[in-house]
Amino acid sequence: MKIVDLSRELHHRIPTYPGHPPVIHGVWKSHEDSFSDSGGVYGLSSMFISMPDHAGTHIDAPSHFGKGGIPINEYPLTKCIVPGICIYLRHILPWAEITPSDLQSAVEKSGVDVPNGGTVLLCIGYHERTFPGKEYATDNSGVNVAATEWLAERGVVHFGIDSMRPGPMSDVNLLVHKACLDLDITHIESLCNLEALLGEGQFTFIGLPMKWRNGTASPIRAVAVFDLK
Repeated sequence: MKIVDLSRELHHRIPTYPGHPPVIHGVWKSHEDSFSDSGGVYGLSSMFISMPDHAGTHIDAPSHFGKGGIPINEYPLTKCIVPGICIYLRHILPWAEITPSDLQSAVEKSGVDVPNGGTVLLCIGYHERTFPGKEYATDNSGVNVAATEWLAERGVVHFGIDSMRPGPMSDVNLLVHKACLDLDITHIESLCNLEALLGEGQFTFIGLPMKWRNGTASPIRAVAVFDLK
């Protein structure tokens, strides 16, 4: 079995979506403090973290898109372990819209069909080229509404991308979010290491969210597993 980690590392002050609060991560109690507090019996270290539910590699809950959507604690876990493919879209220019024809061509070149009930990961190369620079928060390409509909028509439960948003930074991105609610799919943002999946065929995608009550999203440990028995 081969496992490819597709998740960004979480740490203090990592880049977060523009306008969202920062990730704050620090020591709550050190080994030395704990040892002293216990009278020299033991030293247990612990840390704390404060962050938005859209921090790092995460899956959006349908409730993020509209009041009628379910929160992340109600999102079906059957949609979190699914077949997946990764397609090459690194040639799409920054800020540009990824269209249905772009997706069709990329899937054909991959030689693997879109898995019904699965996911499609879009390798635009954005994380590798720009993270953690300031352009990571702004300059990505992304799908438009027609491309989102194209994916839904092929039976995906979600799609993923190696940037902070599924669409380019414009009204198109907001419309893609709305389309996801209307189409009953969602998406995964801020993936990384998708280049390792190109040309490798179908895999099992696993990305389990935390059970945050009424969460609009959740960080996930996203992985691609090959030869899962």
